[in-house]
Amino acid sequence: MTEKSKTPLLEVKDLKKWFPAKKSPFSREKIYIKAVDGVSFTLNEGETLGVVGESGCGKSTMGRSVLRLLEPTGGQVLFNGVDYTALKDKELRDSRKELQIIFQDPYASLDPRMTIGDIIAEPLDIQLKLPAKERMQRVLETMERAGLNTRFVNRYPHEFSGGQRQRIGIARAIVLNPKIMVCDEPVSALDVSIQAQVINLLMDLQKEMGMAYIFISHDLSVIKHISDRVAVMYLGHLVEIADKKDIYAHPMHPYTVALLSAIPVADRKHKKEKIVLEGDLPSPANPPSGCVFHTRCYKAQDICKTEVPELKDCGNGHCCACHFPE
Repeated sequence: MTEKSKTPLLEVKDLKKWFPAKKSPFSREKIYIKAVDGVSFTLNEGETLGVVGESGCGKSTMGRSVLRLLEPTGGQVLFNGVDYTALKDKELRDSRKELQIIFQDPYASLDPRMTIGDIIAEPLDIQLKLPAKERMQRVLETMERAGLNTRFVNRYPHEFSGGQRQRIGIARAIVLNPKIMVCDEPVSALDVSIQAQVINLLMDLQKEMGMAYIFISHDLSVIKHISDRVAVMYLGHLVEIADKKDIYAHPMHPYTVALLSAIPVADRKHKKEKIVLEGDLPSPANPPSGCVFHTRCYKAQDICKTEVPELKDCGNGHCCACHFPE
């Protein structure tokens, strides 16, 4: 990883994304699905922030809201000190080259009617409008960076494997030399052997280009391998964020403790107690009062049902939103 700057490259403040809905098909009463509800964090230059949590906790929605692929309902996203959520029209379009995304599904994220050369060049056509020769040279250089054979530039996505398609998605994302990349579960749809190759590619590209990553995944082993810091989300809220070594060695939030207890251990001599969370994940349309985790928490007390815990620094930058942290 590259050296981290003192001033955050990205500051996310109280980010919210609520989706309007109806109680039933016949009801006029409007409710809101609170997919992301008050998330705040920073991202430094060259840093990888891993984001983990159960399916439906709001990880992907948060990542897309940061990039304004989904318009935030509230909060701020400051990129290099500029309020990214306030940009409009040309300013927004021009700034998009600095923030890119790798999508989860390598099959659905590529247009089947376009050659991979045109897919990779599309951001260039929108942002830079280069001459044809320079455009092709940039595409071929980017393909080599992403580990793709340049002889395949005129082939179509259906002619490639899942791992190769994800490399095409990575090439499209890096062609503009962005400063921030949101990696939305980029290896979850791939075979285990291919996952390692793609992760190593992303780490090599980060060293070479100095990008910062928001790496979203439900795989705790992948997050541990690639991240500098780890953020844990539950039901649209950030419940814990800390340095990777600290959070894996000394988790503070009961939800993080339960997640880490589920990691398989190969050595029988070092077996650990697995914490099974009771009950179902509450609906984001009707989240619990107080601490959103109290309905499944093994440490919950009366205060947890009424008061929302703040995300507080418990020392050494280890922040936890719990009334009774470990």
